[in-house]
Amino acid sequence: MNFRENEEAVSPVIGVILMVAITVILAAVIAAFVFGMTGNVQTTKTVAVTAHVDDNKYLVVTFQGGADAGSVENLNLTINGSGTADTNNVNTPKIGQSFKSTGTVVPGDCHAVVVATFKDGSSQVVLERQF
Repeated sequence: MNFRENEEAVSPVIGVILMVAITVILAAVIAAFVFGMTGNVQTTKTVAVTAHVDDNKYLVVTFQGGADAGSVENLNLTINGSGTADTNNVNTPKIGQSFKSTGTVVPGDCHAVVVATFKDGSSQVVLERQF
């Protein structure tokens, strides 16, 4: 008896296995690159601050708290930019604590920015408003 081996199917099967292996390896390398890049992205902190102009024309800022209230080290108020800025800050604010601008403000000509500094060294604008 003479048996013949059918070797025609070996080459296509190996080719398909190699193509699948290359696809899996390429997907793993791309995923590692993409997920490695997202490690440096900082999360946004959740903190609430309100502000209003009182009867004496002072800007009053009130710390309302929020999910990340315990990590706030400093609140800094700046009015009308850095050139003629009226700045004031409060260290380790308590929820409900208020502080005023050091000078009076002119309604309609007051751009106020409150920046929170956190224990991890990051900072973020928590209020920006025109009065």
